[in-house]
Amino acid sequence: MSKSEAVVTSPKPMRRYDTVRLSHGSGGKLTLELITELFAATFASEPLRELTDAALLANPGGKIAFATDSHAIKPLFFPGGDIGRLAVAGTVNDLAVMGARPRYLSAAFILEEGFSLEALTRIVHSMKATADEAGIAIVCGDTKVVERGKGDGVFINTAGVGFIPEGRELGPQRVAAGDVLLVNGTLGDHGIAVMSQREGFELTLELKSDVAPLNGLIETVLAAAPGTKFMRDITRGGLAAVANELVLNKPYGVRIFDYQVPIHHDVAEYSEMLGIDPLLAANEGKLLIATPPAQAEAALSAMRRHPLGRQAAIIGDVVKKPQGMALIETAYGSRRVLEMPIEEQLPRIC
Repeated sequence: MSKSEAVVTSPKPMRRYDTVRLSHGSGGKLTLELITELFAATFASEPLRELTDAALLANPGGKIAFATDSHAIKPLFFPGGDIGRLAVAGTVNDLAVMGARPRYLSAAFILEEGFSLEALTRIVHSMKATADEAGIAIVCGDTKVVERGKGDGVFINTAGVGFIPEGRELGPQRVAAGDVLLVNGTLGDHGIAVMSQREGFELTLELKSDVAPLNGLIETVLAAAPGTKFMRDITRGGLAAVANELVLNKPYGVRIFDYQVPIHHDVAEYSEMLGIDPLLAANEGKLLIATPPAQAEAALSAMRRHPLGRQAAIIGDVVKKPQGMALIETAYGSRRVLEMPIEEQLPRIC
């Protein structure tokens, strides 16, 4: 039998639902189920099974990282950024948190008939400015146009390649009890800024999306704290999603001190108004970092010296028990489970 005549087995049905829901794109439990039970199970490649932000691929000249991401946000322009900046920064960050130095990106556009060329020009120029900021080049792409009413303006896919320096290794498999957890600034800014704009709330001049390429900050941290073990950009599902992904099937847990997590006062106010937990709100310029205790202060100082890390904080640690669980601890010592988000709190956010 030739390869083209290979037998296609009948797929197993997905759990919970018979149709795709918005929450399948939330970065929470349903996203994880969709990825593990359908995409990873069917494609079955070794890099995909790792469920990291970028695939690490063997290469004669050393390891490379390869990542792709699609971007659908409403509104297309929001305080602090736009879909173009989001598209470039998102893929750059997916590469950089794997320890790679991003070099090349592709950009593919799905445009809706009737979309403003002036708006498209703004988006493309924003992508170029963000690429220059990150020190990378956009080297190939694709354009498709769909009928009016079928594309919601513009969707963008970016894919990227980065190169990993010899001897550099980051990943949850390196994390151990006692390691210290840090973030580089206030959480929830992107999600609340975008949602507030969408809902017509009047924001203060202070609150805007944190969307930014983080590869420069990451190189600064790794130079100051070379023993850093893990990094992950905090995007859909917020800190809750990343913390739960970190401990998934691992022989350790994490403890987050809620009183040490930096939250902008406007994020706290609007989150309460919208009924949203800031720890579940999206970010596009924040990292969760795990370092050995001896290097935690060096990592913290390095972040605070960088423009994208001035409000960095130590927010928790890795614990032996309970294994596979993320906990929130209050200033009074009480604890609760930091649940992985299930339903979509903020649709069309990145």
